[in-house]
Amino acid sequence: MEPTLQPGQGLIAIRSRKLRRNQLRVVEHPERPGFWIVKRLGDHVDRSRWMLLADNSSEGQDSRHFGPVDMADSWRIVVKIPQRWM
Repeated sequence: MEPTLQPGQGLIAIRSRKLRRNQLRVVEHPERPGFWIVKRLGDHVDRSRWMLLADNSSEGQDSRHFGPVDMADSWRIVVKIPQRWM
Protein backbone atom coordinates (compact mmCIF):
# COMPACT_ATOMS: atom_id res chain seq x y z
CA MET A 1 0.00 0.00 0.00
CA GLU A 2 1.32 3.47 -0.92
CA PRO A 3 1.50 6.33 1.59
CA THR A 4 -1.21 9.00 1.30
CA LEU A 5 1.31 11.68 0.34
CA GLN A 6 4.85 11.58 -1.02
CA PRO A 7 7.57 14.06 0.05
CA GLY A 8 7.41 17.10 -2.23
CA GLN A 9 3.98 16.21 -3.62
CA GLY A 10 1.83 19.19 -4.57
CA LEU A 11 -1.52 19.89 -2.95
CA ILE A 12 -4.45 22.15 -3.65
CA ALA A 13 -6.48 23.17 -0.61
CA ILE A 14 -9.43 25.44 0.06
CA ARG A 15 -10.71 27.15 3.18
CA SER A 16 -13.63 25.13 4.43
CA ARG A 17 -15.48 25.05 7.73
CA LYS A 18 -17.05 21.69 6.88
CA LEU A 19 -15.05 19.25 9.01
CA ARG A 20 -15.31 15.46 8.83
CA ARG A 21 -13.38 12.72 10.56
CA ASN A 22 -10.53 11.29 8.39
CA GLN A 23 -10.41 14.41 6.20
CA LEU A 24 -6.92 15.64 5.23
CA ARG A 25 -6.32 19.21 6.42
CA VAL A 26 -3.51 21.76 6.23
CA VAL A 27 -3.01 23.64 9.49
CA GLU A 28 -0.32 25.75 11.10
CA HIS A 29 1.69 23.74 13.61
CA PRO A 30 0.52 24.84 17.09
CA GLU A 31 4.08 24.95 18.48
CA ARG A 32 5.89 26.35 15.41
CA PRO A 33 4.26 29.50 13.98
CA GLY A 34 4.71 29.76 10.22
CA PHE A 35 5.24 25.99 9.81
CA TRP A 36 2.32 24.28 8.06
CA ILE A 37 1.52 20.58 8.42
CA VAL A 38 -0.84 18.12 6.73
CA LYS A 39 -2.74 15.83 9.09
CA ARG A 40 -5.87 13.73 9.16
CA LEU A 41 -8.80 14.79 11.37
CA GLY A 42 -9.45 12.51 14.30
CA ASP A 43 -12.14 13.15 16.91
CA HIS A 44 -13.48 16.60 17.71
CA VAL A 45 -12.92 17.81 21.25
CA ASP A 46 -15.33 20.73 21.16
CA ARG A 47 -16.92 22.96 18.54
CA SER A 48 -13.69 24.13 16.88
CA ARG A 49 -10.86 21.96 18.27
CA TRP A 50 -10.01 18.57 16.80
CA MET A 51 -7.42 15.90 17.35
CA LEU A 52 -5.04 15.61 14.39
CA LEU A 53 -3.58 12.25 13.43
CA ALA A 54 -0.43 11.44 11.48
CA ASP A 55 -0.82 8.66 8.90
CA ASN A 56 2.66 7.51 9.89
CA SER A 57 3.02 8.30 13.59
CA SER A 58 6.64 7.09 13.68
CA GLU A 59 7.65 9.83 11.21
CA GLY A 60 5.93 12.90 12.62
CA GLN A 61 4.07 14.58 15.42
CA ASP A 62 0.33 14.79 15.85
CA SER A 63 -2.17 15.65 18.59
CA ARG A 64 -0.77 12.90 20.78
CA HIS A 65 2.22 15.23 21.10
CA PHE A 66 0.73 18.76 20.92
CA GLY A 67 -2.93 18.25 21.88
CA PRO A 68 -6.13 19.30 20.07
CA VAL A 69 -5.90 22.06 17.46
CA ASP A 70 -8.30 24.88 16.55
CA MET A 71 -9.50 24.27 12.99
CA ALA A 72 -10.78 27.82 12.36
CA ASP A 73 -7.82 28.64 10.08
CA SER A 74 -7.39 25.23 8.48
CA TRP A 75 -7.59 24.28 4.81
CA ARG A 76 -9.21 21.16 3.31
CA ILE A 77 -7.14 19.30 0.74
CA VAL A 78 -9.19 18.88 -2.42
CA VAL A 79 -6.53 17.69 -4.90
CA LYS A 80 -3.34 15.69 -4.48
CA ILE A 81 -1.20 16.43 -7.54
CA PRO A 82 0.47 13.27 -8.88
CA GLN A 83 4.21 13.44 -8.45
CA ARG A 84 4.77 12.62 -12.11
CA TRP A 85 3.18 16.02 -12.93
CA MET A 86 5.58 17.89 -10.66
